[in-house]
Amino acid sequence: MKAYDEDDGNDEQDTQDARETRDTQGNDGDTGTGPGTGARVPLPRASVEDGGRALPDPAPAALEHQLLTSLLGAWALAACSAQEAAAVEAHLGECDACADEALRLREAVTLLQRPETLDLDPALRTRVLDGCLERRPPRIPVPEWAAPYDAETARLDALLQDFGDADWQAPVRLRWFEDDGATSRRTTVAGVIAHLMTVDGTVAAALGLDDPLGETTAPSRAPAARTEAYWRASLHPPTRAVRAPWREQSHDLVRTVAFTGDSGGMPVSYGDFELPLRDAMLDRAFECWVHAEDIAEAVDYPYEPPSARHLNGMIDLAARMLPGVLAARRRAGLAAPGDRPHLVAAGEPGRSLRLEIEGSGGGEWLIPLDSPGAVGSADHEVAHVALDGVEFCRLAAGHVPPAEAAAGQVGDREAIRDVLFAAACLSRM
Repeated sequence: MKAYDEDDGNDEQDTQDARETRDTQGNDGDTGTGPGTGARVPLPRASVEDGGRALPDPAPAALEHQLLTSLLGAWALAACSAQEAAAVEAHLGECDACADEALRLREAVTLLQRPETLDLDPALRTRVLDGCLERRPPRIPVPEWAAPYDAETARLDALLQDFGDADWQAPVRLRWFEDDGATSRRTTVAGVIAHLMTVDGTVAAALGLDDPLGETTAPSRAPAARTEAYWRASLHPPTRAVRAPWREQSHDLVRTVAFTGDSGGMPVSYGDFELPLRDAMLDRAFECWVHAEDIAEAVDYPYEPPSARHLNGMIDLAARMLPGVLAARRRAGLAAPGDRPHLVAAGEPGRSLRLEIEGSGGGEWLIPLDSPGAVGSADHEVAHVALDGVEFCRLAAGHVPPAEAAAGQVGDREAIRDVLFAAACLSRM
């Protein structure tokens, strides 16, 4: 075999030898015989990701000092590319002036961030339970109308968990609206829990559970009368010991209503009025939230409103109760009959006010003005009131005077005043 191609003048023989060599090795270029008819196409090259090897670190870009200085703001906000960030960080180890400026910018970025609260999101418990129930539905689920009470008692119990003895005796002022004026009652954190337990006892008694009053006799079934009777019967002012029976009673209520089905139509007496069980549980959830805010205010601790879904149910209950309160105030001479009252038969459309609730849990409700049996009608709308959802609930709790409610008002001023005062009259001790 020749080490180089020597031109011996026999080109035809050289061509024949080369053809025989290709036939022997195969047309695909492999040793041996191959079926291919052309040159072999090489396989694609394996990438670094497929090979299991680590990706190479981005090489710092060669940037001038002035450009690196202009990138410090973007670097502090983590808005640089990988190469730019590497170049800036390499430069900071060499330039004291830029290092000081980068530190100042990083501190400024922390001031732009919203402070994180240690309180749990009110909707967190609902989301966790929903996720668990999607995986394993309960054998006996809690009715939807009892979920707000379950959530609000759990939130209040979590607030009380770390209270010391001094916190349980912190002064609390219960506020409500009565006879077109604000009134209040002074008690303690433990006294508020005793109040909640006693009024929850009206629902417990309706369900056949033990009444927390026991042998104590109250002059009536009204919440204020039951609470005053419990406080008077106690040998000592309530202490942190009241938490355990309140907590056990709330759990018993939730477990018991789970066996009632989805109707919740059983009547629950509050003395001078009745509510079906489903509305009574919503009412108890509302009062639990309101008094939890009173407790949190007493110990200077932030407390969030309920989740939007539960807040909407509370607002809906208040809107459905407004026509009856309006009628009672009119009979007592506290509400005007209006310039042009439109008395209609039950179930017929009548003169109405549009109540627009904005923000969390919002919506719109048409409130009949002249008869609790009438139906709200957009065709007979005489006024329009707009309030924030939490503001409306605080008005209904007696914590905001009607004249100071932040409300957008259009239309019949007298009708608007009557509805705002009727909302405040929903409150009680």
